[in-house]
Amino acid sequence: MASRGVIGVFLLSALPLLCLELRRGIPDLGIKDLILLCGRIFLLLALLTLIISVTTSWLNSFKSSQVYLKEEEEKNEEKQKLVRKKQQEAQGEKASRYIENVLKPHQEMKLRKLEERFYQMTGETWKLSNGHKLGVLDLPEEPPETGEEVVTVALRCPSGSVLRRRFFKSCSSQVLFDWMMKIGYHTSQYSLSTSFPRCPLEVGGGWSLQDIGITVDTVLNVEENEQTTNEERRTTCSP
Repeated sequence: MASRGVIGVFLLSALPLLCLELRRGIPDLGIKDLILLCGRIFLLLALLTLIISVTTSWLNSFKSSQVYLKEEEEKNEEKQKLVRKKQQEAQGEKASRYIENVLKPHQEMKLRKLEERFYQMTGETWKLSNGHKLGVLDLPEEPPETGEEVVTVALRCPSGSVLRRRFFKSCSSQVLFDWMMKIGYHTSQYSLSTSFPRCPLEVGGGWSLQDIGITVDTVLNVEENEQTTNEERRTTCSP
C-alpha cells in the first residue's frame, strides 16, 4: 500500500513536467521525441518503484526481525523461570529428605542418649524399658503434722535426694512401695531397706506400718536390687 501511494505521488508530480515539456516543444516535437520522452519518464518511474520496493521490504524485514528477537527473548525468560522453579523445587525436596532421613533421626538419637544419661544419673533406669507401666497410683491423703498416730517416713533415693511424707500408723505397709513407685522407682528393680540396722523391709498384704515396726519417724533407703546392679555392671564393662 505504501509503495502504491508513493508511485501515485511520483506520477502526479511527473505529469506537470510532461505537460510543460509538451507545451514548450509542441511545434518542433515529433512522434519519435514524444516516444523517447515517455520512455524516460517510465524508466524513471520504474527505477523509483524498484527503490521504494527494496526499501519497504528491508524495513518490513527489519521490523519482523525485531519482533522475532523480542519473542525469542520472552521465550528464553519463560524457560529460565521454569528451570529456576524446578531447581528450587528439587532443592526443597532434597532438603526435606535430608531433614527427614538424617537430621530428625540424629536429633532423636541424641535426645534418647541424653534421656538415658539423665535416668542413669538419677537412678531411674527402669524408665528406659518398655516392660513396666506404672499407671496411676493413688496414695492416701497425707494427714496433718499434729495429728495423732501419725509418723513421718523419709525415703533416701539413689540420686541423693530425700523425700518425706506423713502416714497414719494404721495405713497398709504396701503404701510405702506404692509411694516408691510413684516417685519413679519400680519394685522390679528397687527395694526398701531400713537404715540401722540395714535389712530389707518386709511387708505383707494385711500388715500395717505399725505391724512392720514403723511406729516413729523413720528413714528408709531406696536400693537397687542386686540382680539389676549386676546386669548394669555387665553392660558397662562389655565392649
